[in-house]
Parts: sequence; C-alpha cells; structure tokens
Amino acid sequence: MAISSDGGALPRDAPDRHPVADFFLCDIFDASPKDDLGTMEHPVFSLSTKPDRRILDYEHNGVSIKVTPSVLGRATIHDKDILIYCVSQLMAAINAGREVTRTVRLRAHDFLVATNRDTGGDSYARLRDAFERLAGTRITTNLASGGIETTEGFGLIESWRIVRRSGSGRMISVVVTLSEWLFRSVLAKSVLTLSRDYFHLRKPLERRVYEIARKHCGRQPEWQVSMAVLHKKSGSTAPLRVFRAAVRRMIAGATLPDYTLSELGGDLVLFSRAAAVIEPGTGPLLSPDALDAARARLPGADVYALVAQWQAWWQSTGQPRLSSPDRAFLAWLDTRARE
Repeated sequence: MAISSDGGALPRDAPDRHPVADFFLCDIFDASPKDDLGTMEHPVFSLSTKPDRRILDYEHNGVSIKVTPSVLGRATIHDKDILIYCVSQLMAAINAGREVTRTVRLRAHDFLVATNRDTGGDSYARLRDAFERLAGTRITTNLASGGIETTEGFGLIESWRIVRRSGSGRMISVVVTLSEWLFRSVLAKSVLTLSRDYFHLRKPLERRVYEIARKHCGRQPEWQVSMAVLHKKSGSTAPLRVFRAAVRRMIAGATLPDYTLSELGGDLVLFSRAAAVIEPGTGPLLSPDALDAARARLPGADVYALVAQWQAWWQSTGQPRLSSPDRAFLAWLDTRARE
C-alpha cells in the first residue's frame, strides 16, 4: 500500500497530493532564532492577551500598514513565534546550501521545545489557535520586502494543515505555507538573529521592545529614541503615561536580553548594548574547511549559530589571540559536544 508524505496509508491508485519535494522540512538542530526586519521595525502583532479585534492603521516615515483581524482577533506577539521558528529553520538551511520553499513542515513538539513552551496537551490546542489567528490576520502595506516595494494585501500565513496520529489524535506535525511577502524577506536575508532568551520573555511589551532594540541598535553601542516614538513603534494601545510607567518598570527590572535601558531627560529612552553581544562575523574568522568539519561532527546543527556562540565565548574570555581559529573552534565544539 502506498504511504503519503504525512505518514498515512493512501488508497490504491490515489495520488499523494503533498509530496515531500513540495515543502521544506524543519529538521535543523539548534537553529539560531531569526526575525524578519519588517515586523521588527513596525507593529504588526497584537500585544493584548485577550482577543484584539481592532483594526490597526499605522504610518511612519512613509510606511503604511493596515492590519485587519479575523473574528478570532489579531495575531499576537506570541503567535509570531511560529514565524520566527520557520524563518530560523529556512535561514539555517539557506546558509547550509539547501533548497527551501515557502511551504514548511514542522514537528509540533520540536517547535514547542525550541520556543520554551510547555509540551502538555493544552499547548497543542493553543498552537492550533495561533495558526488560525495568523491565517485570519490580513495585512495591507507598502513596506518593502526583499528590496521590492509594492502595496499588497496578504495573510501572515497563506495556509496551514495539522497532521494527527490516528486513534490518539495527537498532533504530529504542521504543514504551513508562509506569505510571499515574508518568504521574500527570507530569500533576501532581511533578517536578524535574536537572543535565545527572547523566548523567556513572557510579557508582550518586553518582547516588542526587545525587537525594536535589536533592529535599531544594531552594531551601534547605543541608540536613543523619544518615549512617544517608542510608544508608536511598539504598537501599544495603552495611553502614553501608562506606557511610560511600563517602560520604567522594564528599566528597573533589567529584563531585556543583550540590552540595558535607561531614561534620559526630555522624555528619551537610551538603549545600550551589553558587552557580551557580538555581531556575526566580527570575531575570529573561520575557513570553509572548519565549517565542514563542524557539520560532520554535529549533523543537522546550525553551524552559523555555533560559530556565533563560540565568538561570543571568545569575546567573554578576553578575546585571546588565536594562532589557529579553526583548531580553537573545533576544540570548543568537541568540548561542548561532551557536555
């Protein structure tokens, strides 16, 4: 009997309408989290913990965005984890020289673990709700994607399909088709790496402010912005005075990974990069042979994420002079593998 790409039996002579070649399988171990630049800079996702059915109209520096929710509400900043996970996997595959498509298949359990979520039964139900909000939220924007500026309307995802195990009904995997707009950003590598601690931020506003800091601080040691502009870019619907109080609590709690916040006179906020933050490519350079050796040691691993971790470790240990960065990296990798 024929077996479909979903793992189920096909009736005799029935075609498999979803062959494996039609989608990209999310199977890269330890892929570093990646986020697209467009939604990092501008508010698209709701910060509300309750169904948000308000239409968002946003304009800033020539960019206009209209976000129309479904009856289930606008996709939330926590729903965005699905897109971050897919983008991370796609970018790791592209960096490894693999072919990708905008239709991806992810294992539900792997996604929950990678994004620091509980793997109990309720989590799978919440995952389905997230897919429905992502598919139902419609975007109309002129925001450039992959170097192309058009005014277009689209859903955050085009479609999704859950694969369940017969009998138990347990969700095995999900097949999701990303929007052309987001996929163009991936192909153009219009993305930035996030701290893995991003998924430990539970408050929606903390996640959003971290995104803004990561996008605008970049390689600068610091970046400042007025409280009013930060309020606008965050997408918060709270009054400015309430938003200001929330930011002050964030400053006092020092909750953001990689960045510290401080309040300046004139109602300004200063973002400063932590010393441990290191941009990819700014540490010791490695040869292609070293990267190939790393792939052989850890098949399926995101080698570029490992390089970034090693460079950060090298920086944290005082940036010692290395006679052979390749040997030092591979030795570090062997030690890490034994841990």
